[in-house]
Amino acid sequence: MMRRIFGDYAYGAGPRRNCWWDETCPTPIWPELQGAQSVDVAIIGGGFTGLSAALHLAEAGLSVAVLEAETPGWGASGRNGGFCCLGGAKLGPRAMARLHGSRETQLYQASEEAAVHLVEQLIARHGISADTHSEGETVMAHSAKARKTLMMEAKTSGATFIDAPDLAERGFGGNFHGALTTPVGFALNPRKYLFGLARAAQAAGALLFQNSPALEVTQHGSHWHAVCPGGRLSAPQMIIATNGYSSENLPEWLAGRYMPTQSTVMVTRPITAEEQATQGWNTAQMAYDTRHMLHYFRLMPDGRFLFGMRGGLMSSPRSEAEIRSLLRRHFERLFPAWSHIETTHSWSGMVCLSRNLVPFVGPVPEHKGLFAGLCYHGNGVAMGSYSGALLAQLVEGRTPEMPYSKVMQRMPRFPLGRARRLLMPPAYGLLSLLD
Repeated sequence: MMRRIFGDYAYGAGPRRNCWWDETCPTPIWPELQGAQSVDVAIIGGGFTGLSAALHLAEAGLSVAVLEAETPGWGASGRNGGFCCLGGAKLGPRAMARLHGSRETQLYQASEEAAVHLVEQLIARHGISADTHSEGETVMAHSAKARKTLMMEAKTSGATFIDAPDLAERGFGGNFHGALTTPVGFALNPRKYLFGLARAAQAAGALLFQNSPALEVTQHGSHWHAVCPGGRLSAPQMIIATNGYSSENLPEWLAGRYMPTQSTVMVTRPITAEEQATQGWNTAQMAYDTRHMLHYFRLMPDGRFLFGMRGGLMSSPRSEAEIRSLLRRHFERLFPAWSHIETTHSWSGMVCLSRNLVPFVGPVPEHKGLFAGLCYHGNGVAMGSYSGALLAQLVEGRTPEMPYSKVMQRMPRFPLGRARRLLMPPAYGLLSLLD
């Protein structure tokens, strides 16, 4: 059985109830795994990572099956903010260079940009209609100190700095001290993109199963086996793609190596052009602020406004109601002219952190035939898709044609084992003080 470090409520229907994306397109129905089946590659997890891996492997001619524990789009890939942008690590480039050297750091940074372009290519190649918008991504300075930092970054990165007096004419109305626009990235409907990947994977020959949780993962001889309620899936090679919804024992190697944490999102009713003018925000740019405990937000093509931030430290009906209320207060504080604009949808989901603050993508040490991709630190649209494509090449035994840094090939354990969530309150407290 699964061993997860949050209570059952976190993995049930409560946090994702009232998710806006559910109303934007129908959920496909996949069969449930029944009986014993064998394939070349078994994939556990039907999100961006798992479906990208399935698509690329099936296109390469391998037989592939994906096990999704719930229904399609149920996890983080079907309920995130829809930011396809640079990211995946919380370790800054300077710290990364000190720890891993400049070459591996540059290679990792190249992978972040390649990840965004991969999603662009997948959308174009497979004709996925995903409501894309935004030319790059804009970070908003929440303080004078942050403004100076962004100005310095603009001088070395080639990104465009916008000073406070010029924000209004660009459609960035609000109490911000400046902004920096990076030209790489775009926003999308994550559910439409995910289901587009699923259709492409199925067309290439991949088998997709829903309501088929892997309750046990074992290796016998040359094959890995996943036991599900209705059957067993066997393959000489297996990919773990469960990210924030991972289990400590699937496989045992995962225990203590990932930290699921919650993020909460709300969507408003459509905001009219006149109402947008009162706040001065009418840009199609996706944006986030410079706080350590950041807010992320964007005006969507239909006029609705999406606003998100970190979720609660606990998970229960009461704590879920409290974090949704807190999210609304933060929204009104940043966009006071919209305090009368109703929230129509609000939900929560899991993001996943690693101890070394970078994604893990690659073969699992000392487990022949086992691979994993997870810990995208809230940037799974691009990096999850990239991870899946990269894992496909590794599973095939190929030297990756894509940037693949050694930075992504280690995954140390957190202290405290299953009690590691105790590390989060002091960490959140420190980050809030720094903000």
